[in-house]
Amino acid sequence: MNVGHPSNLARFFELYSGTVDRTGVVHCYPDLDEMRQRIYSVSVSDEETRRTIRSVYDRYRVVLEQHGAVGWAGLESYWRETGDTRLAICLETAHPAKFPDEIKNLLEKKIDEALQGLNKGRKEQELAGGAIDVTVPGRSTRPGRIHPVTQVLTEICDIFASFGFSVVEGPEVELDYYNFEALNIPPDHPARDMQDTFYIEEKTVLRTHTSPVQVRVMEKVRPPVRILSPGRVYRRDSDVSHTPMFHQIEGLLVDRMVSFADLKGTLTAFLKKVFGDDTTLRFRPSFFPFTEPSAEVDIRCVMCAGRGCRVCGNSGWLEILGSGMVDPAVFENVGYDPEVYSGFAFGLGLERIAMLKYGISDIRLLFENDIRFLRQF
Repeated sequence: MNVGHPSNLARFFELYSGTVDRTGVVHCYPDLDEMRQRIYSVSVSDEETRRTIRSVYDRYRVVLEQHGAVGWAGLESYWRETGDTRLAICLETAHPAKFPDEIKNLLEKKIDEALQGLNKGRKEQELAGGAIDVTVPGRSTRPGRIHPVTQVLTEICDIFASFGFSVVEGPEVELDYYNFEALNIPPDHPARDMQDTFYIEEKTVLRTHTSPVQVRVMEKVRPPVRILSPGRVYRRDSDVSHTPMFHQIEGLLVDRMVSFADLKGTLTAFLKKVFGDDTTLRFRPSFFPFTEPSAEVDIRCVMCAGRGCRVCGNSGWLEILGSGMVDPAVFENVGYDPEVYSGFAFGLGLERIAMLKYGISDIRLLFENDIRFLRQF
């Protein structure tokens, strides 16, 4: 104890009928004779303190902090001088964690050695007692699997990269202008209804397709343009074949003298690479606000080979993607001259491609993270 500190000195004084204030002024001296009889005092150096911490740990595996070590050293000095062998108790009011750096420097090596010895002894005991059967084969680490949607996305991007397309991405929270207006979708179009689109604010939505990326690119880049824009899209729809969030990939090619024949040739080559060279496909007239003319692309049902089944609605055909020649109004919105440039666009859902490619009957399986399902791919 640091008896020079007024608060500590005051404790001694009060025990022996004395008083001292906070500033160290003595108002009444204690009974000094009684104090000399009952209190043993000794001075302990810093080196003695450190030596005591190491010694106590070596003998008893007890970690002392500096205050307790001074008390312990004082107790040992008392024993040596007086020969008193009665039971003694050493009290500490602090914890070694209060002085982590000092304790670490003094005992780190010793503690590490003790832990190593403890672990070694425990292992030897377990081996001797048969708790560990070293003849049992170890546990193998099972490799992970890439999600089927990710596999399809990678495959499609690689195919179009071989066609000269670049992959670009854009924001999922999109302005109404880019999601609808710039794509020639009028204010009264059903797709803009609240029951079909997730609105964040009046003029901000969760994008319903990745076509807004095409508009943003065309605003910044002059033709020729060849881009592929994959990503998550959102629509208020949910059943065995639809989810509120799904993955879509859309492509755009703009240049001089681009024709519908270029569209047919590109998409035919793409689908045959995905589903095989023997894939039969057809183009059906359709309508999209941002393309004119427009076409739906169907492939012969991969489930029944065109004979008719539940998946294809007994028609023998499966709708696979939408496409068309970019509407001149879209070009005008981005500053392209429709008299000079033409182009085509297309879009498809990645989950649908994955379901057809791998024979998956319920889209919800792709979102359940069931490891038994995912291990198949």
